Amino acid sequence: MAERAAWAAEEIERLTAYDREHVWHPYGPMPAAQENHPVVAAHGVRLVLADGREPIDGMSSWWAAVHGYDHPVLNAAVTDQLGRMAHVMFGGLTHPPAVRLAELLVDLTPEPLTKVFFADSGSVAVEVGIKMALQYHRAQGRPERHRLLTVRGGYHGDTFADMSVCDPVNGMHHLFAGVLPQQVFAPPPPGGYDAEPDGAYLDGLASRVAEHAHEVAAIIAEPVVQGAGGMRFYAPAYLRALRDLADEHGLLLILDEIATGFGRSGAFWGADHAQVVPDIMCVGKALTGGYLTMAATLCTDEVARGISEGEGGGLMHGPTFMANPLAASVAAASLELLTGRDGRGRDWRSEVSAIESALRAGLADTIGLPGVRDTRVLGAIGVIETVEPVDVTAVQKVTMDHGVWLRPFRNLIYTMPPYISTPDEVARITTAMTAAARSL
Repeated sequence: MAERAAWAAEEIERLTAYDREHVWHPYGPMPAAQENHPVVAAHGVRLVLADGREPIDGMSSWWAAVHGYDHPVLNAAVTDQLGRMAHVMFGGLTHPPAVRLAELLVDLTPEPLTKVFFADSGSVAVEVGIKMALQYHRAQGRPERHRLLTVRGGYHGDTFADMSVCDPVNGMHHLFAGVLPQQVFAPPPPGGYDAEPDGAYLDGLASRVAEHAHEVAAIIAEPVVQGAGGMRFYAPAYLRALRDLADEHGLLLILDEIATGFGRSGAFWGADHAQVVPDIMCVGKALTGGYLTMAATLCTDEVARGISEGEGGGLMHGPTFMANPLAASVAAASLELLTGRDGRGRDWRSEVSAIESALRAGLADTIGLPGVRDTRVLGAIGVIETVEPVDVTAVQKVTMDHGVWLRPFRNLIYTMPPYISTPDEVARITTAMTAAARSL
């Protein structure tokens, strides 16, 4: 295809030069301190760069493109809906794609979660979840319960309420510490998915919750996997403890499943590892298979009824592009494809299990390497934690030389590959990660 042919060197330089001077990229300075690689197409698990290289995308475009790129089923969902309508406001109107997606989400989430609020992005979904908790307690005559409690090491998004519940020391938002709402933090759960629960930690957690329960509306956490806060895994027992403590003190439990949802951790929901059900659940990222931005916040009947009977008469939020028909159509198609409901026989559990096995085997040689603190795998997540912060540009050069695109941060070289990745493709990813670790 013409768009997959290498571009002229002069055009690549013009594009990258303009990008460097005028286009602001995530968590970076302006002008850019490093080159951003121009992508002109993508297919399967590969990105097509302007210079003709086709690296494997080991990031699933930040954990969203679980089906890979240019998937015919998802392409058809978008183009079919585009022929009907690209967008319509959701205030006072509804449409079949939104209703179908809501049906799927209610069916796929634990039974008490029956109400669906569509949002623009994962960050907004968490904002909505926090609003739900605050409005619920206010409606119940408890306006003093206006704070959130969480564990350190977490990441929940980049908007203001979200930043306030991200790790205040090691997170990305310490620059805003003086203006963010002051939330209540407990120590991070001890690491290790298979580790025995630490009784002293659980006692301290219980004391922390009891101390602040009178002013806390909800406990918020990422279930079992703390994503962008450090790619840490923790034992399901700690998540069960949070559920029990929320119940004991009359608090809501918000689970941020944006990174963990839809099978990434080896269970369909991160909460499934602990067999707990939240009062509010936030989903996003893989929801649309990486095609369009969309997220959702689900809650129980009790929460929805409490909010609706309160002074506001409803939830005080309403994005312009809420329930966008294009996004809702491709999201429904993505969920049907992922769960095999479209009749094509996909088995996400087998795919993720195969990736997990390949990641464990491929990263085994990094254990004990100089400069490597820990190597860990859970589901379709593989992490090399280094002793010192990595030189992102240098590490990316190593992995790109091996034909793999990764995006390390801080002291983490990690991968979350698309579920359709073959054993050979996962082996390419782990080979690149191992080479990067050896280069430290």
